Amino acid sequence: MSTARSDAATDSAIPEQGQERPPRGRRLALPDGLRPYLLPLLLYGVTKLVGLTVFAWLLEWADDYHKKNPRFGGGAHWWDVLATWDGWWYLQVAEKGYDPRPLEPLPPGGLFTVQQNSVAFFPLFPGLIRGVSESTGLGLYGSAILVSVLASFVAAAGIYAVVAALAGVRAGTIAAGLWAVVPGAGVEWAVYSESLFVAIASWCCYCVMKRRWVAAGLLAFLAGLNRPTSAALIGAVGLAAIVTLARRESRREHGVAGPVYAMLAAPLGLLTYIAWVGLSMGDLTAYFTLQREGWAHYFDFGKYTLDVLGNTAVGHNQYLFAFSVPDLFGVQIVLALPFLVALMLRRKPPLVLVAYALASIVTVLGTQQMFANTGRYLLPVFPLLLAPAAAMSRLKWPSLAVFFTTASIASGWYAHYVIFELGIP
Repeated sequence: MSTARSDAATDSAIPEQGQERPPRGRRLALPDGLRPYLLPLLLYGVTKLVGLTVFAWLLEWADDYHKKNPRFGGGAHWWDVLATWDGWWYLQVAEKGYDPRPLEPLPPGGLFTVQQNSVAFFPLFPGLIRGVSESTGLGLYGSAILVSVLASFVAAAGIYAVVAALAGVRAGTIAAGLWAVVPGAGVEWAVYSESLFVAIASWCCYCVMKRRWVAAGLLAFLAGLNRPTSAALIGAVGLAAIVTLARRESRREHGVAGPVYAMLAAPLGLLTYIAWVGLSMGDLTAYFTLQREGWAHYFDFGKYTLDVLGNTAVGHNQYLFAFSVPDLFGVQIVLALPFLVALMLRRKPPLVLVAYALASIVTVLGTQQMFANTGRYLLPVFPLLLAPAAAMSRLKWPSLAVFFTTASIASGWYAHYVIFELGIP
């Protein structure tokens, strides 16, 4: 009798076919669309937090930042360092806006020939800082860090989405973790615009891959309001749209209006801001003149890069913006690029990723700027993570745990301390 009752109770606890199973207590229910992102974002966040913690420890242990100008790598607290250099300019724009006066010549004989001006820094990132500050009551510094951190998670999710679509979920998860420890990753949780740019760029490329042309065009437009290097992304979107339009089969499948819209909308943000700077300063080429003569940044077809490589090869530092330790990292990154590009191409990724990655690399290596920041300048080139992530996806999780633990600890030095305290990020 008891057995029959037990069987009946057991049978009643089993839902019939098509009947929903009752919930076992209350659990945090994530939307189905967000669940795949939980592990990659967890890996990214934990890895990044470890690196930041090591960075903070190194700053306190060395205690050099207390002796530096709060605008140039110093501050009263270790976290103040995250808002120095370019971060200072972004906070100035967020607080005071722009003052696009005509270019002011400096006395001859110095490195720079015109006065620096905040219009060199694009408006999307400081605009978001100001908006978050006014809507939440946070100060500008806290708002800037909040924007960067949230954008970094959106970027990690975008990198996961792109790589997972091409090489599987495991590879996508690893790619998100790798982005936390690559050289230059120290600016991802700082008052810098890289995280916001990669968030836009990764999802823009994903939209092109999925033929969501309207979204891709809008994202490329936003990228143009965030960084001048968005030109590589804009060109990649335009090229992918042209190729789609040129093929009869793809025209029939995806139509004409979407690719045309993306191609026309993509460059508008970049062109509008540069035109506004030129008109406001009384010279249509003012932005480029400011970059060249106010920051010594300009495209020189790789002459500066070759000069740095030649000097470091023989142990000399007779070149502009020489920083011994960060420059050695830059040399290693440049030497690794052909290998990483070859591995990426071997995976045969979509055209938009190839065009974006190659154009970005040419822009970085072909421009005179601070060579020590090569890792930071290449931070947005996330397609290079595709091949390493796919190869590492064959490893067991214990091996991956050892790798990410070691890399996260080391990144506190090479990806954070080196660029903020031993160079100029």
